Amino acid sequence: MRTSLKASLAAAVAVGALVALAPAIGQDRPESILPPGFGEPTPAPAPRPTPPAGTQPTRPTGQTQPSAPQPTPAPAQPGAMIQPLPPTTPGDAPLVPPVATPAPVDPAVLAQYEMPASARRSLATVGPVTASEGGLDTDAFGEADGQYVETLMRRLSAPLPSRWMSILLRRALVSHVDTPSRTNGADFAAERAWLLLRMGESVAARAVAQNVDTDNYTPKLYQVAMNTALATGDPAGLCPLVTGAMRYAPARGWTMAQAMCAGLSGNPAQASPLIATAKRRNVASGVDLLLAQKVVGAGAQGRQAVTIEWDGVDRLTAWRFGLAMATGVTVPDELYGTAGQQVKYWQALSPSVALGDRLAPAEAAAGQGVLSSAALVDLYAAAATDDDTQSGATATANDLQTAYADRNPDSRLTAMRQLWGGANARPSYARLVLTARAASRLNPNLAKADADLLVASMLSAGLDRTAARWLGSVPAGSDAWAMIMLSDPDAYRRLSYSDLASYTGGEGDSALKQRMLFAGLAGLGRLNQGDIERAAQSLGVRIGADNAWTRALDRAARDGQAGTVVLLAAVGMQAGSWKDIPPEALYRIVGALRGVGLGGEARMIAAEAIARA
Repeated sequence: MRTSLKASLAAAVAVGALVALAPAIGQDRPESILPPGFGEPTPAPAPRPTPPAGTQPTRPTGQTQPSAPQPTPAPAQPGAMIQPLPPTTPGDAPLVPPVATPAPVDPAVLAQYEMPASARRSLATVGPVTASEGGLDTDAFGEADGQYVETLMRRLSAPLPSRWMSILLRRALVSHVDTPSRTNGADFAAERAWLLLRMGESVAARAVAQNVDTDNYTPKLYQVAMNTALATGDPAGLCPLVTGAMRYAPARGWTMAQAMCAGLSGNPAQASPLIATAKRRNVASGVDLLLAQKVVGAGAQGRQAVTIEWDGVDRLTAWRFGLAMATGVTVPDELYGTAGQQVKYWQALSPSVALGDRLAPAEAAAGQGVLSSAALVDLYAAAATDDDTQSGATATANDLQTAYADRNPDSRLTAMRQLWGGANARPSYARLVLTARAASRLNPNLAKADADLLVASMLSAGLDRTAARWLGSVPAGSDAWAMIMLSDPDAYRRLSYSDLASYTGGEGDSALKQRMLFAGLAGLGRLNQGDIERAAQSLGVRIGADNAWTRALDRAARDGQAGTVVLLAAVGMQAGSWKDIPPEALYRIVGALRGVGLGGEARMIAAEAIARA
C-alpha cells in the first residue's frame, strides 16, 4: 500500500478555532492584525485582471448537492495556530479589466514573455499528483457542486484518528482533479491546501498551492500560500507572491514579507528602510519583528546578527514557527504545547530541525500517516550516526538495526519487543509503524506468541499479502486472525456467522472490537445478507440507520464520485480516537470506499479498527 506521496512530494518536514493564519505580530495599540474576514467585515477585494483565456473551469454547472452534514467544529484550543478561511463565497472576486498603469510595456505582453501560453496551467484541472502517479482520477468529484465540496473541506476537523483515512484523504487532496462546478480553480486549490495544513501535511499543502500559476491567485489562495510557506519554514517562497498579495490581499504579514524578500535578494539597503518603516508604523514588534530582521540578515550582504529571546512569548504562531525554522532558531519545547497537534508534524518535516529533536515529532507524524514507515526508519538510521543524538535515541536505533538485520530470529523478536515497550506492553501505533518491515521478515511459525502485534505492525504499512501468509499460524478468533480476515486482498470465500462468533475481541475493548469486525466484514461484502442481519441484531449495530450523512455518502458512491466519498468518509471519522467511531459509521465508510474502487484503503481502515480500538 502507498503510505506517502511520490518522490516529488517527499521532502524533509485545526476545523476548530485555530489562530493566526497571517502572522501574529506584536503591536502597541489595539489594531487587528488578521487578514480580511478574520473577526471583522470583509472589505471588497481589489479588482483582479481577467485571467488568460482557458484558465477558468469550463465544466457545465451541475445540480447543487443536498446539504452536507454540518460537523460541529472542535472547541477552541489555546495556542492553536490556524483559523478557518473567511466565510466568503468562493469565486466571487470580480473579474474586470486591469487597472491602467503608466508602465511602458503592457503587462499582458510582458506576462507572455515570462510564461508563454504553452507553459500556463489551466484552472480547470488542478493538483500535483496525476492518476498514473498514485492520485485519484481527474473526474474524482464528478458533477458535485463545488461550494458543497469546499464546505466539506472547510468544516472538516483534523487531524483524524485513523492513519489510513488520513493517507487516503491526503491522496485525494493532492490529486490532479477537475475543478467542480460553481467554484474557482484557485479557490478550490486553496481549500485543499488549507485542509492539508490542518492535517499537518505542510509539504503537500505547499505543492497544491504552487500548482496554480501566480497570476491566477485569488485573495484566498494568497492567504493560504503564506501559511504553506511558513509551515515549511520557507519565507523565500513568499517573494514571488508579494507584489500580487499587496495589491489583492494586503495584510501586515505581506508588508513584512517585502522587507524579508529585499534582504534575501541581497538588497539590504532596501530592506532596512522597510523594516524601520514597519517598526515606526507598529506593523511589527517584539519577537515577530526580530525574526523578520534575522531573515533579512540571512540574505547576501545582510551583515547583521540578531539574537532571539523567547522570554515573555506566550504562544507559538505560524509566523514564529516558520521564521524560526528558516533561520535555525530553536523554539522552546513549552511553546509547542501552545500550538495545535499539526505543528508537530510540520516540525517532523522540517529539515532545519536537528535529527535528535525530530525523532519524537516524526514518530507522531508516522502514526498519523504524514510519514511512511520507511521514512521513519531512515530517520532513525541517520540519527544513529549523528554525534549530537541523545543516548536514548541511539539505543532505539540499535534495537531497530537488530530487529531488521540480526541473523538470530529470537534476537530480532526480542529487539522488537523492546521497541514496543517491553513484554506485555501495549505499544503506541507509531512504534508498530516503525517495526512494520522488520515484522514481515519473521517466520510465522517462530513468532506465534506475538502474532497479534506483528500482524498489526505489518498492516500499519500496508503489507497485506505478507500478513495473509500468517493465517495458518494464528489461532482462529484472535486479533491477528480478525485483521487478516479484513485485510487479505485474495480472500476467496465469505465468512459465516459462526466464524464471526468465534472472535472473542482479543486485547482491549472486546465488545467494541467484535462490532468493528462485523462492520468491516459486512462493509467489505465478506458476509452473506442473512448473516449480516443476524449479526447486526445480536451485536446491536444499526447498519440501516439513515441520516443526512449516510444519504450523502450513498449518493456520492452511487455517482462514482471517489473524491466526494473520501471527504464524506473523513467527515464520518471526526472523533478523538477510534473508540469514539461508531461501528455503523465504519460499515458505511468501508462499503462506500469499496464501491468507488478504493477497496485497498477500505481493507486497511477496517483492519486498523481492530488494531486500535
